[in-house]
Amino acid sequence: MGKKFASIDVEQRTFIENQHIFFVGTAACEGRVNVSPKGTDSLKVITENKVIWLNLTGSGNETAAHLLKNARMTLMFCAFDGKPKILRLYGNAKIYHKRDEAFQVYIELFPKNAGARQIIEMDVDLVQVSCGFAVPFMDYKEERNTLNDWAENQGEEKIKEYWKHKNTRSIDGFETNILN
Repeated sequence: MGKKFASIDVEQRTFIENQHIFFVGTAACEGRVNVSPKGTDSLKVITENKVIWLNLTGSGNETAAHLLKNARMTLMFCAFDGKPKILRLYGNAKIYHKRDEAFQVYIELFPKNAGARQIIEMDVDLVQVSCGFAVPFMDYKEERNTLNDWAENQGEEKIKEYWKHKNTRSIDGFETNILN
């Protein structure tokens, strides 16, 4: 059914870069599985086996908590227009916070965003492409700026306070290390 590849080729990279949304899947060894939609200009293909994405401040911080327990991660991209396609990246990931040197290097690759929380670096060990025949056609209208506007209005100190109350633990009680 699907085709497997050891790395991201040029055609797959173009497909990834043209998507307006992708989905992140993580799980610790116990507890809940998390799947999160991600948008905006928040993902970059660095090499054929490395991607990074900017994790923005949100109501939870499940991905970070899960990756501290279990580094495996899946990213999924779907074609909502044009030819049907589903592309998944499988691999292991690391989290970088503002206090980390790698964060400071990678953040330059993204548009400025007051809600920048972490950067996730994923080493891709498998790329899978499948048909996507059942994925519906959906028209892209525009980016939703609500999260970015909210973060800009909060300012750095209020965002740190928000992290303290909403982003230090997962829904299963796992630490996220956002403030360490």
